Amino acid sequence: MHDFGLVEILLAAAAILVVAACVVWLLRKARARRRTQRRADPTSDYAPRSDWERSTGTVNYSSFVYFDVDRDGTYGVGDRPMAGIMVRLFDEQAGYVASTRTNNGGFANFAMSTSSTNAVIRAPGAYRFAVSMPPGWRSPSANETQSQEFRLASGSPAGLVSQDLPHPVGLAPTRSLAGRMAAESTATLSVMADGQELESRALAPGSPFQLDLAAEADMVAIAGSGLDRQLALSPYPTDLGLLSSQTLLSGASLRTIGFDDVTGRGFRKIPCGHAGLQWRNLNAMAQDHTKGSEGYVNGNVSGDHVAYTSSGYPAEFSRETPFGFHSVLLSAAWLKSEGEIALIECWLGEQLVASDQLALSALTPLHYAPMLKAVTRVRLSTKHSWQMVLDDLMLTG
Repeated sequence: MHDFGLVEILLAAAAILVVAACVVWLLRKARARRRTQRRADPTSDYAPRSDWERSTGTVNYSSFVYFDVDRDGTYGVGDRPMAGIMVRLFDEQAGYVASTRTNNGGFANFAMSTSSTNAVIRAPGAYRFAVSMPPGWRSPSANETQSQEFRLASGSPAGLVSQDLPHPVGLAPTRSLAGRMAAESTATLSVMADGQELESRALAPGSPFQLDLAAEADMVAIAGSGLDRQLALSPYPTDLGLLSSQTLLSGASLRTIGFDDVTGRGFRKIPCGHAGLQWRNLNAMAQDHTKGSEGYVNGNVSGDHVAYTSSGYPAEFSRETPFGFHSVLLSAAWLKSEGEIALIECWLGEQLVASDQLALSALTPLHYAPMLKAVTRVRLSTKHSWQMVLDDLMLTG
């Protein structure tokens, strides 16, 4: 009996592979011919589907997360989609399946399909969607964890359906107020709601201060040592910086620069002369112009455009004649730069009148409100040269 050697075995295996490859090629050619014939036949252009047994597609099954601006637990017209929020998926045995972050539209997408091996939801059963809460945040909608039951559904795009989609998840940070007192200055801080005082405290000379705000708080007032001011509170954390006696007069007429009128397109360098100011190293951009741009999305509080410091380099806005600098919303551009330190410096002519360091977040803007009555130049920079996002710059003059 002839013993097959290694060479004969390898040749036989190669022949089998060649035959198999030829069969696959012939099948593909036949499939292509049938497809061509179908496409050439106009009777099938708009024919109703007759085969409802197969499901060969993939569908994004999504959890939607938004910034609950009014903190009422319902996604409303004033609320904003949140980017960069982590959402995890668990099966009915509480086993981890997958995780993803919300995109620029606020959707955390999980691929669902009974036919694709790349899908993460592939079989019927109960699945749990868990939104990861940022530290110091809460969910006014109280639904950061939700479960859905999936069942097989022949003929559906993915072969699976659930009874419903997860309900929108609203998130909101704790509202807080911070600032610093100059040496040898004393003042009293009062937190108000509908004209009624909620809280009052003395501010010590040369000391920083920080307090959490009640949900109903809508105004803060400071009096003493020539530091008198009132500020309508925003939905965001607020920092007054170093309190200065060079304060804007109460009732001063404010104008808001929201950067939506810089360009109708996705991106443009802010030109000198815009809003009557000189601009250096600041660009205007649609908040979803860049993929995965968490801080540009979350830092956008009105309209669709924000400004940012170009490539993270120091930037300025200025004018020869003085103007009042009331406030601005500031954010870190990326989650990778969470906690970046911003330095905001203000000059009146050659005199430095304010200098504040602020910790930035890519999840929520910081309402920086120095309320200076006269500056000619404002310089914005970051400690580690990451981009800083600006929106709703409020000035006088």
